[in-house]
Amino acid sequence: MILPLIAFFLLYGSLHLYVFVKVTDALVLGPALSLILAAFMGIMVAAPLLVRISTSRGLSLLARAISHIGYTWMGLAFLFFSFSLLVDLFRLTLHGTGLLLHRDFSPFIHSHRLTFTLPLLVTLAIASYGCLEARNIRNETLTIQSPKIPRESGGMTIVALSDIHLGLLAKRARLERILEQVKRAEPDILVSTGDLLDGQVDDLEGLAEPLGAIHPRYGKFAVTGNHEFYAGLDRAIDFTEKAGFTVLRGEAVTVDGVNIVGFDDPTGEHFGFVRGSSERELLSSLPEDKFTILLKHRPVVDAGALGLFDLQLSGHTHNGQIFPFVLITRLFFPVAAGLVRLAEGSLLYVSRGAGTWGPPIRFLSTPEITVIRLLHRSDERTGCRPEGKKGTC
Repeated sequence: MILPLIAFFLLYGSLHLYVFVKVTDALVLGPALSLILAAFMGIMVAAPLLVRISTSRGLSLLARAISHIGYTWMGLAFLFFSFSLLVDLFRLTLHGTGLLLHRDFSPFIHSHRLTFTLPLLVTLAIASYGCLEARNIRNETLTIQSPKIPRESGGMTIVALSDIHLGLLAKRARLERILEQVKRAEPDILVSTGDLLDGQVDDLEGLAEPLGAIHPRYGKFAVTGNHEFYAGLDRAIDFTEKAGFTVLRGEAVTVDGVNIVGFDDPTGEHFGFVRGSSERELLSSLPEDKFTILLKHRPVVDAGALGLFDLQLSGHTHNGQIFPFVLITRLFFPVAAGLVRLAEGSLLYVSRGAGTWGPPIRFLSTPEITVIRLLHRSDERTGCRPEGKKGTC
């Protein structure tokens, strides 16, 4: 875990160095103001670490204050960096074009104030909108028809939650907005595909009860995400179970003719947790005539398990959360959101998540809860349709 942290702080620190140079070039700050700005940015780079230290010492109010300031700043800094870099690339292109055409574009190229102000205004506008988008939780409905769903059952409704990140920033108000959507869907089964909790879980009083008040007909099931391990696995599992979920850790259950299988997030291996049976081994042991749902936090598909499950539900990516970060997300997870048909008749659905990590901002990645309607189909082929969207299956 040390190397990823070092990489994060190096990249985040480099981003701040770029922003610092852009600010000082545009505003021509004196030595004193430059030093104050540098100190502020240094604190912002260290903010995630300061939050962790504050919570470990029981300073929850301080941790929450640092979280609000530090993570909001993180969103602003990323947006400014992205659009400022785009402007700089445009300036570089303009400079090259001017050399080729023997034209003087220097008024546009050398105006540091203009190339600072424009990204700043765009950043503030998008961040303001993004705070509203983060509150606009949508129901994404997916209909799947399969011969494995008994005709006499009349179908089944499953609601999938992912990446709520309850903790210092996401509190009862957000949870209640999410649960209002869940109740309207009237699920037969409720599942959580990880990161129900954030990395700091010292102040979760009163949050398990609203979740516990949801009583689907066939139960609630959850798997761990990476943040459950960051928060402390024992505490995370204790909270999840108090909320009424059965946590599946390399385990399977069968409810009303549907197999539900869950695995720990691979982050657990860094904390010394042994995974146990492979996906192929566990899935192979289940009744083949029943519809099988595989719960995994990350949208990574085990090639050896293809054909042994019907639908994998995942999250983790947040669909990038703040565009254009999704362009980086897709380098690691080609399916960052939505539904795809895999080989051997299996399906993968990746949720955008219902909450936010870090910045309380979303841009071009509206939060969601996923409603899956399972219906009987008379022929042998599994059919699927994302409601209101063109599916890839």
